[in-house]
Amino acid sequence: MLTGAAAVAAPGALLAASGALGAPRGGPAAGPGAASAQAAPGSAPAAPASAQPPAPRPNIVLIMSDDMGFSDLGCYGGEIRTPNLDALAARGIRFTQFYNTARCCPTRASLLTGLYPHQAGVGHMMDDRGLPGYTGNLNKNCRTIAEVLRPAGYANYMAGKWHVAKDIKPEGPKFNWPLQRGFDRFYGTIHGAGSFYDPCSLTRDNTQIPPGSPDYYYTDAISDNAARFIADHRREKPGRPFFLYVAYTAAHWPMHARQADVARCRGRYDNGWQALRAERCERMLAMGLIDKRWGISPPDSRPWDEVPHDEKDWHLRRMEVYAAMVEVMDRGIGRIVDELRRTGCLDDTLIFFLEDNGGCAEEYGSQGPVKPDPAQPVVLRPMAADELQPAMQPPLTRDGRPVRTGRGVVPGPADTYVAYGKEWANVSNTPFRWYKHWVHEGGIATPLIVHWPAALRRQGELEHTPGHLIDIMATCVEAAGAAYPAQHEGTPITPLEGRSLLPLFEGRPVQREAIYWEHEGNRAVREGRWKLVARGPAGPWELYDMQADRCELTDLAAREPERVNRMAAMWQAWAERASVLPWPWKPLKPGCT
Repeated sequence: MLTGAAAVAAPGALLAASGALGAPRGGPAAGPGAASAQAAPGSAPAAPASAQPPAPRPNIVLIMSDDMGFSDLGCYGGEIRTPNLDALAARGIRFTQFYNTARCCPTRASLLTGLYPHQAGVGHMMDDRGLPGYTGNLNKNCRTIAEVLRPAGYANYMAGKWHVAKDIKPEGPKFNWPLQRGFDRFYGTIHGAGSFYDPCSLTRDNTQIPPGSPDYYYTDAISDNAARFIADHRREKPGRPFFLYVAYTAAHWPMHARQADVARCRGRYDNGWQALRAERCERMLAMGLIDKRWGISPPDSRPWDEVPHDEKDWHLRRMEVYAAMVEVMDRGIGRIVDELRRTGCLDDTLIFFLEDNGGCAEEYGSQGPVKPDPAQPVVLRPMAADELQPAMQPPLTRDGRPVRTGRGVVPGPADTYVAYGKEWANVSNTPFRWYKHWVHEGGIATPLIVHWPAALRRQGELEHTPGHLIDIMATCVEAAGAAYPAQHEGTPITPLEGRSLLPLFEGRPVQREAIYWEHEGNRAVREGRWKLVARGPAGPWELYDMQADRCELTDLAAREPERVNRMAAMWQAWAERASVLPWPWKPLKPGCT
């Protein structure tokens, strides 16, 4: 973990010092589609090429944050102080065109299995809609990274948010909990959201537990348990490689952070959201992360100088708490890296960092009158210290204070439950438009930082080849020298969809098939420099040239009808193959039966 002056360096300072702000390989304009190959519409890609992995086989640490935008990290243009992630980026590779699936559960399903989320049974959230792609559980035709690496000799650990199982109650059923899907040890939550001071479905291995301490904070608990898993592994299984999956809930609502952490961010956002967006965009241009031809999407917020003075403080506190949540996570990542270094594992560990979706415009708990009404006393029994928290949004804190929601509730403490809001999410997604849920760039663009001193031939460089979550499993399998199964106990396993990224680590190109998306009827396909995208199950197709217009400002669909029709047919063929269809959304598009 960085300390002293380095820990409070300006965002991107470590990259500048290392020369990483120099000219990127190929530049943004050369990246999109430069290493792309056209596949048959909707067809499954060929299996990833097998290569001899470096010796010894690496440990693998896969870290993911929650509900953050493309520009939040210091090394991606943000003012939020993330010196530990910046340091990994300065000594590794930053991908500029990596993608997630636009939502929590589908991203986790895709990341863990190397499949599109519908193929794994998690095309939406954790409810069973009676359709093969929307069961709310990982199905039997997929295997997790942990399940694939275990036969290759890996020990597997997880700390954080699971969110790929429909059953979250203490009694289960638990067939889709982490220990039943390949992990040896687990500390975290089965459910997808909750209080950072008192999270619901908090679990150690297969047993749900209370927080256990009055100063408990979930982000720190995730970091501390992840570091402990590394230390215990080194002591108990020194001859075996390990896979560690660290899934933070920061910075998902509710906006919860301790006062001392929020105080470090005080005053940083006083110029408002439009000024902050412009500043981020300038830094991203200087870093080579974006192309000046793209411009910046129109602001999705009212001008800051039109916000009433009595509202400004509330908006500022929301963003200050959000930034504090990210900074606490970064410090925890520093502790994990410190433990890798202390145990002599850092050089031989492949580290990934990415995000599960774009910035979140959901106004959860942030609108309407303050509740409960301060004039009407709440009569509820406080929970005992050893009781399990059953509620995503607790009605009371452990010490008996009502948990408040509503416009004007200042976030941070345990007795609040609000989101940071659309205007700040628009900043998080700079320079793109739309948000979590949508498959325009604001909903699906994620940073990807890769750090692996023993094998990376590149340091501090940018990689502009498009990639997707489905590529992480293929990369881990190749790096570990593992074998992806064709069947398990007589059940056929769906072939991998992704491509190994290992050639990119060495500066060699990867031939990329088209990439596909669907979430809540929002749908897209990217083929080389072209992206076809639509909002909602009945929305018209829009066509964008990602090389010239990644902000998706100039719709070329009317000028390129043949391309639109061909790519729409590709999407339809994929949707039928990948269990996207039949889907539960109304109205159905023609052909979506």
